[in-house]
Amino acid sequence: MLGLAPGVRGANRTGRPFTGDYAGKLLYTTLLEYGLARGAYGEDPKDGMELTGCRIANAVRCVPPENLPLPVEIRACNDFLKAELAGMPALRVVLALGVVAHNALLRAKGIPASRFAFTHGARHRLPDGLILADSYHVSRYNTSTRRLTPEMFQSAMAGVIAALNGK
Repeated sequence: MLGLAPGVRGANRTGRPFTGDYAGKLLYTTLLEYGLARGAYGEDPKDGMELTGCRIANAVRCVPPENLPLPVEIRACNDFLKAELAGMPALRVVLALGVVAHNALLRAKGIPASRFAFTHGARHRLPDGLILADSYHVSRYNTSTRRLTPEMFQSAMAGVIAALNGK
């Protein structure tokens, strides 16, 4: 799973991605439901919940000003993303949470963003076989405006599970 950047009230404060901010509620509830985490999410890194068979990374490593990274920050962090991807040789599917994450993954793979357009619910097979799945970001803004509903996120996650199962 590829997010945008650490949240100032979330990962930057707690040390665990999406923990302590609103976005984590939908994300971790869904990961638990689909068997990609175990335990119970309690909005605290000491809650005992752990990821199973998945990992969460971000396109940008530092909290961006105004909560939206600038293109220069995305470019500056892309080598870190490349290294993280290289360290996961068994990686088969990445769920990009938003267009910034989607484009950052393509950049890390040396693929022009214009080749695979971000579309919520889409799955793209990249030239190396990796599947890039898309979802709107699980941010409070997206869920409050209903741009992303729990059902839409669950559907995107079901697509990830299907891809992992070769479907």
